[in-house]
Amino acid sequence: MDTRPAAPASAPAADARPATTASAAAPRAFVPGEAARAVSCGPEVTSPGGVEAQTCVERGDAGDVRGRTYYRNATGAEMRLVLTLMAPGGHTVETYCAVPAEDDPGVCETPEEPDPGVKQEEYTAVAEFAGKGPGGRFEDGPLLLRSGSNSGDPNGS
Repeated sequence: MDTRPAAPASAPAADARPATTASAAAPRAFVPGEAARAVSCGPEVTSPGGVEAQTCVERGDAGDVRGRTYYRNATGAEMRLVLTLMAPGGHTVETYCAVPAEDDPGVCETPEEPDPGVKQEEYTAVAEFAGKGPGGRFEDGPLLLRSGSNSGDPNGS
């Protein structure tokens, strides 16, 4: 298990990895050959500018846990997504994903974490979408949408 502290939110955009394309911006159905997963998702949220997202915590048959965000970016502008999986005891895993300026569904996920023997409900995942600010830097850009795995507000935050 990675016990290093999460990278600061100001990590360079070069650290962003490309997000994967999904067939739909919603939790995936079971795929033959993949381990079954227990999924806890927050509501689908949409920003006024056209970003849609849903964030989940998933647990596989082997007990591994990961955060996953399904999204669609209809803004016409590239973004960066910071996905954080928070475990009990203060352990966090943070992943940066590049979100292309395309209206195609995509997925960003954290690496799988081994099961420390706690309930899935004790994990939380939060995704934050940022646009570029002055000088073209994500670090200076606005927060455009926040999506959580346990958010009760259908309008996001």
